[in-house]
Amino acid sequence: MVMRINIDCNGCYRKVRRALLDMKELETHLIEKKQCRVSVCGRFVPRDVAIKIRKKTNRRVEILEIQEFSINDEQTHEEKPLMITSNTWNLESNQTHIETCVACI
Repeated sequence: MVMRINIDCNGCYRKVRRALLDMKELETHLIEKKQCRVSVCGRFVPRDVAIKIRKKTNRRVEILEIQEFSINDEQTHEEKPLMITSNTWNLESNQTHIETCVACI
């Protein structure tokens, strides 16, 4: 699943990272500061993950893309956990110092 989260400063980055690390259902994550995008992989309900991130970080979360891979189709109800993966890993090693934003103060 790919989400858009405003990451204005290093404090915002740390809040988002801490929230992602606390969620046991996520296998991997990638935070792209410059594009304000977060990609996560694992077995989870996308809406629930977005709500948890919103509550923990107090940042607006917008779901951009969901790719689901179900191994078995035994579960037929609407809110089933999904295997989410993303192949849009754009890594940038260019890190610059960003001042703390007003939301993190």
